[in-house]
Amino acid sequence: MKTKSLLALSVLCLGLTHCTKQTVTSVPTVTAVALDPFFTAQAPPSPSQIHLLRASAKPGDSVTLTGLVMGRDRLFVEGAAAFILGDRTLLSPCDEKPGDGCKTPWDACCNSQEEHQLGTATIQLTGPDGRVLKQGLKGVHGLTELSVVTLTGTVAKASTPEAFIVNATQLHVSTRQHGK
Repeated sequence: MKTKSLLALSVLCLGLTHCTKQTVTSVPTVTAVALDPFFTAQAPPSPSQIHLLRASAKPGDSVTLTGLVMGRDRLFVEGAAAFILGDRTLLSPCDEKPGDGCKTPWDACCNSQEEHQLGTATIQLTGPDGRVLKQGLKGVHGLTELSVVTLTGTVAKASTPEAFIVNATQLHVSTRQHGK
C-alpha cells in the first residue's frame, strides 16, 4: 500500500507541473520479472477513453482503455514498470499543430492543466504481491513516446480523483498514425 501511495503522490506531483521537466526515480519496486506475458498481439475490444473512466471507475473495477503515451515531458518511470497514458479526445501532441517545432511533442504542453488532469492515467505493471515491477518499460515491445496503447486492467487501490492509476494486465502497443 505504501508503494502505491508513493507512486500516486509522484503522479500527482508530475501533474502539477506538466510543462516542466520532471524525473521520478525513486519508486519502491519488486525484483524484475519477464514482461512478455503482459503484452498481447491484438488490442482488447471495446476500450473507453480515460476521461470517461476517471468519472465512473472506482478502485478494484476492471477497465479497458486506450490512448497515446503522452501528457508529460517524462513519461516513463525509470527502473519501474510505469508510464503515463493520455486521452486522445482531450490531449494533442504538439507535432499535430502546423509549424510547431516542439522537441517533446508528447508533453502536450499546448493543452490546459484541466485537460491534463482529466486526460491522463498512470499505467503500471504489478507483480503477484501488488507491487510495481522493478523494470523500466520504455522500448519494451516498441513502447515509447506517442505509442498507441490499448489495455485491460484494474483500477489501483491507490487511485484517486487527482491520480488515476491502472494496474494493467494486458497491453497492446502499436505505432501512431500521424494526426490520429
